[in-house]
Amino acid sequence: MRKPRIFPIGPFKFCIYIMMAPMLLSGCSHFNDGRQVKTTFAEANDLFHQGSHAASLDKYSQIIEKYPAKADRALFEMGIVHAHPKNQQKDHQKSLECFQKLIKDYPGSEYRQNSEMMIFNIRNVALKDTTIAAQQAQIETLQHKVQGKENEIVTLQKTMEAFEKKMEALENKFFDYAIRKGSVDRILIEKSTRRLTLISQGEVLKSYKIALGGNPIGPKERQGDNKTPEGTYVIDARNRDSRFHLSLHISYPNERDKKRAKELGASPGGDIMIHGIKNGFSRVGDAHTGVDWTKGCIAVTDQEIEEIDKLAPNGTIVEIRP
Repeated sequence: MRKPRIFPIGPFKFCIYIMMAPMLLSGCSHFNDGRQVKTTFAEANDLFHQGSHAASLDKYSQIIEKYPAKADRALFEMGIVHAHPKNQQKDHQKSLECFQKLIKDYPGSEYRQNSEMMIFNIRNVALKDTTIAAQQAQIETLQHKVQGKENEIVTLQKTMEAFEKKMEALENKFFDYAIRKGSVDRILIEKSTRRLTLISQGEVLKSYKIALGGNPIGPKERQGDNKTPEGTYVIDARNRDSRFHLSLHISYPNERDKKRAKELGASPGGDIMIHGIKNGFSRVGDAHTGVDWTKGCIAVTDQEIEEIDKLAPNGTIVEIRP
């Protein structure tokens, strides 16, 4: 499977690039530089996970100064740290500046596409924060107008919270039962609404938001067109050692797909999966659905693919609609 590039969230590990043997024997410093930059990234990563966000950012700044060849990665991860929800000094503007600098100064970087997607998402988050703030102000205004009715408001809030907890408990109970039974017999994927639904004997168990191939309109016609297929398939294999956490293989191409590709004089391609987030970047969570980023696969979060894996055995029908 040609793996899609998704945008990473937070610090992560890379392998050291080993130079040619003669260079090593001659005492070339590149090996030690590679080891040192890996160590520095690991230190920044540890500081991030410890909640020392300012110290983590300082470490990335050192990387940019000492290792210019890795500056694009350091800028990308700095952008993530600046915007991370757990960062008490969260600063969306500084995050945007990191991603914008990466795009401007490193146009050939492998992080360019992911940076563009992060800029899109962060601007959406900022807009959402502004909307929430405005709504909160309206709520406070209304609360002042209903002075003397605080008890009624508190009672209503408690009633709503209790109802929500009850509904959540019922959903969890039902879903746990479905997992034990392994009862999914059909997966419906609706491209237009970016939705994947698990169905058992005609009843909907659960639905998930999804991301599709980067060229989502229309059925897949040939290898490399970045389209997600349309048609009826089955899950015919799974990979629990996937670079995208876990993946379920779909039996594309079917005979209709092969015929279409043959008429076009092209290969139909293959390796279409339902999979999770790229290893190391799971913190992106639901935000991954903001952009269609795969090469034709159907992507969900890591937690969601684990649920689907438990419920959908090999042989489960997968219907993909436009």
